[in-house]
Amino acid sequence: MLEVSGLSLDLGGAAVLENASLKLDRGGFGVIIGRSGCGKTSFFKALAGLLPRREGRIRWRGKNVETLSGLVAAMQQKDLLLPWATLEENALLPARVAGRVGPAERLRARELLARFGLEGFENALPGQVSGGMRQRCSLARTILSGREILLLDEPMSSLDALTRTSLRHELLRLQAEFGRTVLMVTHDVEEALVLADRVFMLSGFPGRIEALMDPAGPKPRETDDPLLVKNRRILLEALEGDPSRAA
Repeated sequence: MLEVSGLSLDLGGAAVLENASLKLDRGGFGVIIGRSGCGKTSFFKALAGLLPRREGRIRWRGKNVETLSGLVAAMQQKDLLLPWATLEENALLPARVAGRVGPAERLRARELLARFGLEGFENALPGQVSGGMRQRCSLARTILSGREILLLDEPMSSLDALTRTSLRHELLRLQAEFGRTVLMVTHDVEEALVLADRVFMLSGFPGRIEALMDPAGPKPRETDDPLLVKNRRILLEALEGDPSRAA
């Protein structure tokens, strides 16, 4: 289990997060929702050790850890691909850093790129493809990192609706196939309910995790399912009541 207890974080002398806590089963898919400016990205950075927390405890698989650095692969809203490297080489970057690029790794990267709709573009440079294609390559690179935990910060925000729907399904299949624990940030309440085992609402300023929902039913869930529609209304009403709604 991933357990975060009482995480508090200051930036520039101001409290950004205060007593934020969550629990997620190993191999689970957690989604954090919240308005802009409530500290979602800062929460991720604190987990990864990129920002020092003021207080709080992080536990992974029953053991206290200072940060999740070394356990996580993080994908940010920007694709951050190397502009001089092909899509295949970008996807292989974690393997290259680890010194283990061989035929097996290349085959795995090509197979995953194909599953993300990038077959035939393996040798293209990032500047030669669309923003959505670059984002899909970035997601493939994150999965190929081999890390136990994936932190995904708005990974599908730049994709069109059809591609986003297809990628949601593929992400769930890959999570099950590779056994990763996923924690994702999104502004899209519907997307959270389609994907998540657990939905956390981060709200207020400083940010606190104020609500928890465990959506029921097999995944991926259909957006017109009556239970999903009901849960979406509940979460949207909760967000409307967020004191930070003016942000």
